[in-house]
Amino acid sequence: MAEKAQHQVIEEIRYSLNARNINGFACGNNKAEPVLCLHGWLDNAASFTPLMTVLPAELLSNKRFIAIEWPGHGQSSHRSADAHYHFFDYVYDLLELFELNDWGSSKSETEQGIDIVAHSMGAMVACAFAAAFPEKVRSLTLIDSLGFIYSDAKESTSQLRKGMLSRLKTSQVTAKNTARSFSIDTAIKARLAVSDLTDENASLLVSRSLIKVKDNYCWRSDARLRNISPYRITQSQAQQLMSDIQCPVQVLYGDKGMAMVQQGIDNFAHLINDLSMIKVSGGHHVHMEQPTILAKSLPRFWLANKK
Repeated sequence: MAEKAQHQVIEEIRYSLNARNINGFACGNNKAEPVLCLHGWLDNAASFTPLMTVLPAELLSNKRFIAIEWPGHGQSSHRSADAHYHFFDYVYDLLELFELNDWGSSKSETEQGIDIVAHSMGAMVACAFAAAFPEKVRSLTLIDSLGFIYSDAKESTSQLRKGMLSRLKTSQVTAKNTARSFSIDTAIKARLAVSDLTDENASLLVSRSLIKVKDNYCWRSDARLRNISPYRITQSQAQQLMSDIQCPVQVLYGDKGMAMVQQGIDNFAHLINDLSMIKVSGGHHVHMEQPTILAKSLPRFWLANKK
């Protein structure tokens, strides 16, 4: 049986990127190769807490699992007041993080790149990053996600209009300071109402996304994250990005997950040279529901693709 004591040493981490903090969790050997874990939209590093608590001691002795929180999420800094949350800016966040830690560079021990485990929006960012910087990524494990959100080019004008109006509305609401406080139970119920999370997993995510205000709480995440994007890439652009991914890709998805995952399989699977897929019982947060399956699949996947 694996040593539980080592499993549960989950540490808070913080990286400073140009006066902004990227926070999160880490576990395992801090001198070993990193495994970067990337959460989805409006989630946070607690998305990977169930995985970290079931990782076997042998794996923890050979790897350093790092779950970061995207800007505006969890306890990471928000973007500046004059900035927004464009999808490709997250790719730059990753590039800055890799440069800061010297991951995947010719001067480091990880010159073959590092392994990335990513969920939902985090998986989309990881795919774009792997396409643009193939030398920095050794493998991708994508959770209930494959490909990108895209739209037809003829929708560009309407997408721009919706995005600008969404941005204006958020700006007006923020200016009026209408944020209200609420109890933790209310926040958990609100999250459960818009997701397929279990009570336990919703509680994990929500507790990391709140800030205490007197006797109640407010959301810590940046309200601008909910803005409609003013642009979408086209299907051909999405396919071109996916075709430039050079590393092995593993997809773990739930039989009750997002419908767009099957759409992604239909549109993008044939573009990836080395692709394996694991379908298991679960929803969109299948990595939180089935952490043991993910924990067992990772070392098998990495060993099978070890150079």
